Amino acid sequence: MPSSSLVRVACIQMEPRFGDTATNVAHSVELIERAADAAAKLIVLPELANTGYVFETREEAFALAETIPGGPTSIAWSEVAARRGLHIVAGITERAGTALYNSAVVIGPEGHIGTYRKMHLWGAENLFFEPGNNGFPVFHTAIGRIGVAICYDGWFPETYRLQALQGADIICVPTNWVPIPGQAEGREAMANILTMAAAHSNSIFIACADRIGTERGQPFEGQSLIVAHTGWPVAGPASRTDEEIVSAEIDLGAARRDRNWNDFNQVLRDRRTDVYAEMLGSDITRGWY
Repeated sequence: MPSSSLVRVACIQMEPRFGDTATNVAHSVELIERAADAAAKLIVLPELANTGYVFETREEAFALAETIPGGPTSIAWSEVAARRGLHIVAGITERAGTALYNSAVVIGPEGHIGTYRKMHLWGAENLFFEPGNNGFPVFHTAIGRIGVAICYDGWFPETYRLQALQGADIICVPTNWVPIPGQAEGREAMANILTMAAAHSNSIFIACADRIGTERGQPFEGQSLIVAHTGWPVAGPASRTDEEIVSAEIDLGAARRDRNWNDFNQVLRDRRTDVYAEMLGSDITRGWY
């Protein structure tokens, strides 16, 4: 009989206050506790959730950045993860020596599991951060194989494909989506459409936690959502303006069991690796899928 891997996933849509790290982290812990009270075991927070996003200088970013896992933000999230038995994926401003990264920390009940560094920098991020240098790791955890992407990474199909080929069950996306030029009033975020397409074309779950509000003149889209391996949302999208916790119980095993679309087609197996490199020319080793 097929086995199931039921996990309740929660995406926390919140509004960080720029530069007020202590308040942001304390508020995030409150929301994490609320999600845990509702039985969530995997919780996703927005991009740069501890500091805010719109830096004006590299010096400003450097002053707010922290080391991982020894900084106060990682410690606070690790403490709540240990106490409540959680896995957390959360955006954080990282300092590694003199280098700065737009990162996401992956934390489990026993502490720091790994760190993802944003591969594709958006706009003025290029002035403050180094491009990610640790590739597209997939973190093997007790609840499933977790991949990570951050915001603009989602515009690149390779981001999701390389993690799916390594056996990811779910990709968690801390993000700060912004309006896209030409977007009609009332139309869903472009990122939502891309997320649904990526989930469907790779047969993986994707959980996106966006922020809300306007920071230094930059508005953000909200609309956090959780998408099934079928490409259809199972929770959300959230509103554009309100703080929300978007949550769903999902069977991570379904992404593998149901990958065959019909008697003839399986989305990862059907790739034409006689025409293009199986792992897109990277040196990543394929996982089981």
